[in-house]
Parts: sequence; structure tokens; C-alpha cells
Amino acid sequence: MVRKARIRLTSTDYNKLEDVCEELKSIATKTGVKINGPVPLPTKRLRVPVLKTPCGEGTATWDRWEMRIHKRLIDIDSEERVMRRIMRIRVPEEVHVTIELI
Repeated sequence: MVRKARIRLTSTDYNKLEDVCEELKSIATKTGVKINGPVPLPTKRLRVPVLKTPCGEGTATWDRWEMRIHKRLIDIDSEERVMRRIMRIRVPEEVHVTIELI
């Protein structure tokens, strides 16, 4: 039985997240390893409404700021040579990667 590695990727920058996913997919296709994903998980939206005037007087006008956290899930067969190549990937600061062996 082949063990699998579950890779969770989270980022606020959608483009950098997709770049890392494409890199993982290319490693899997080059080595001939079975891969499932990337599966898009629900995007978390962090919303912060802020009153526009600093003093609090005047009309109640609000700025609504939002930060979106995008998530992807990839299952890949965890052969040793594949895992070594995955560990060597250059990951941007905005992308957080967790690898779990299942």
C-alpha cells in the first residue's frame, strides 16, 4: 500500500497560490505519480467595517475592507523521490504549506 501525502495550501494571493499548485502538478506528471487535486476549498472572507471619519462626528459613512484567504487541497502518492522534489520548491511568503502523511 502506497502512503499518501495531503498538502494544504493557503494564501491571500490567488495567483501565487495557483503557481505553487501548477508546480506541484508538474512534479507529479514528470515523475508519473498519481495526484488528486488541486481541490478548491471554500474561501474565507475576513471583513472589517471602519467608520470613515476619525472623530466619529458627521454622517455615518463606512469603509468595508475585506481580506480573502484562498485554500487548496492536493493528495499525492508519497514516494521518497517525489517528496524530496516537493520539499525543494521555492514557496512565496504569502503561501502557507502544510504536508500531512496519511
